[in-house]
Amino acid sequence: MKIAITGASGMIGRRLVRNLLAAGHAITVFSRKAPKVPTAGISIFAWDPVAGPVPLEALRGADAVVHLAGEPVAQRWTAEAKRRIRDSRVVGTRHLVESLAKLNEPPSILVGASAVGYYGSRGDELLREDAPAGSGYLPDVCEAWEHQTVAAETLGIRVARIRIGIVLDRGGGALQQMLPPFRMGVGGRLGDGRQWMSWIHLEDLASMLQYAVENPVRGVWNGVAPLPVTNGDFTRVLAEALHRPAIFPVPRFALKVFFGEMSEVLLASQRVVPAAAIAAGFPYRFPNLGGALRDVLGR
Repeated sequence: MKIAITGASGMIGRRLVRNLLAAGHAITVFSRKAPKVPTAGISIFAWDPVAGPVPLEALRGADAVVHLAGEPVAQRWTAEAKRRIRDSRVVGTRHLVESLAKLNEPPSILVGASAVGYYGSRGDELLREDAPAGSGYLPDVCEAWEHQTVAAETLGIRVARIRIGIVLDRGGGALQQMLPPFRMGVGGRLGDGRQWMSWIHLEDLASMLQYAVENPVRGVWNGVAPLPVTNGDFTRVLAEALHRPAIFPVPRFALKVFFGEMSEVLLASQRVVPAAAIAAGFPYRFPNLGGALRDVLGR
């Protein structure tokens, strides 16, 4: 297959590209600035998601599109940052679908990223794919983001939306930020540690995105592992994997001082389960947290 990927330079995109190339697929990627030096086996086109539609020549002949592009959420939420986070997802996806609509033969598959932030903070409630959206900034962004993705269905394209949780990899994401204090023995739970964390190993997420391309997946899949954990349990398992103590909890007020409004993400409780993936028989390599962390930290 010929597969076009946005956001291919990010942590998730890099792993997905590697896996798809190994499976024999032809890859087209998009970057805000296309490099002058070509990459073997990969076609690269310049595209700024907020600036305008995707160049049509980059999409012609594509069998599938995986749309991962988006401004990082893990930053202090100034008014300008919140605008960039929303526009990169909502406006960027709208521009992508507008380009797909102009093709005589659009791709048959669009796999669009979303996030478990869609559900908001829901305490101990078990959240499957049919759970309604929460309220607040992130749920509103995710709902608008998915609305633009679903618009591709009017073009006869099969659309799958993957609501991604906390992605575990030592080379990026939340875990990369957690490791330094834990390695120094000053890590600890966030707040009271009772909030649920829905996580997934990077390799399983990349495999899930590839699975959605290669199989008749449509609608919403929660891109998380089958066994969510509380922040307190996550902290304990991470400390055990590093052979370090975890005795310095970070109080809520400190998180608000350091991160402002974005601290709501760190304290949100989202007990999300991948009901659709389990029903389809998706083969997780790392269904439990201990095994996932041992693999990530052992590399």
